[in-house]
Amino acid sequence: MRRPQLTIRARFTLICGGLLLASGAAILGITYVLLDRQPPSQDFTSAGHTPTAPSQPGTVRTPPPSMDFQVADNAQRAVLNRLVTQGAIALVVVVAVAGASGWVLAGRTLGPLQRITETARRIADAPAADRELHERIALDGPADEVKRLADTFDVMLERLDHSFEGQRRFIANASHELRTPLTLNRTLLEVATDADEVAPEVRHLSTTLLAINARHEQLINGLLLLARSENELMERSYVDLADIVDHVAGQLPAGEVTVKVDANEAPVSGNPVLLERLVQNLVENAVRYNVADGGWVRVSSRPGPDGGGVIVVSNSGPVVPPYEVPSLFEPFRRLGPSRPSSGAAGAGLGLSIVRAVARAHGGDARADSRDGGGLVVTVTLPR
Repeated sequence: MRRPQLTIRARFTLICGGLLLASGAAILGITYVLLDRQPPSQDFTSAGHTPTAPSQPGTVRTPPPSMDFQVADNAQRAVLNRLVTQGAIALVVVVAVAGASGWVLAGRTLGPLQRITETARRIADAPAADRELHERIALDGPADEVKRLADTFDVMLERLDHSFEGQRRFIANASHELRTPLTLNRTLLEVATDADEVAPEVRHLSTTLLAINARHEQLINGLLLLARSENELMERSYVDLADIVDHVAGQLPAGEVTVKVDANEAPVSGNPVLLERLVQNLVENAVRYNVADGGWVRVSSRPGPDGGGVIVVSNSGPVVPPYEVPSLFEPFRRLGPSRPSSGAAGAGLGLSIVRAVARAHGGDARADSRDGGGLVVTVTLPR
């Protein structure tokens, strides 16, 4: 169990109060020792020398010298004890006042650091942190260490803001510039293929080029989606994961792999298009990497423990070593060197997009290998 840590302000107050208390106690102790070692002064001795009534005419009875010294010593010790007691009370009061003053001064001194912390927390807790980088601390005051720290933080925020803004512009431009020529190629190839007088060789070549063009479109769309989904969402809406699971499962073509759906209501707040792509990638990946005969895929949605939603996709398939599971979420990583058992090979971005979309919604995705082969991929999304 981790022990609670004191704040810098509290530690500064305790250090100042402790040093003052130790110094005052040392001064009080040294004063007591020095005064205690001194013999009783003449005043104490005179005070203890009291003549008594004469026992006989013409004689004065005085106490012995030892009694004078003992009385003076007792009186001196009483004064020292009183000095120590009152000095200790005064020291406690001074330490309390100094501690309160140190608390106030520490708060004023650490105020700029608190301002830096609050600014960083607002940026980190924003719905889209990469779009809140325009905020600055703009700390006023002398050019001390705290001022230099705030200025350095502002410079870092400015550079990050420019970097994210450039990334957004690049994604927007690339989305248009990369898709346009591929769309034109697909249109020309489809027109050439549909012509009646096309030779069989040309038709076969056009069909092959269409397949290559479709693969390039899939790769570019996956890369753009991956880049766009790595940032948090700006707009959210109510989404029931059960509806998405039913819709995606209903769009799958009939094949040799059996798909079983268990869609339970799981409301979340997110982007419906991205969440549909998440479920679609999970199901297509489970169908593509499966066994040739008797394969199955199970897709389920259920409420999460915190009121969010959970999507679980499991399948039969080749045995996946546990040490290879984490690398499956990396871009362009496929399961082993062999080709999938169903359909053409993907671009290796399916699970990467799944994790990016899940984290953009504040959740996460993990995969576990099954003992009999295949994977169990679990996506958890918050409320």
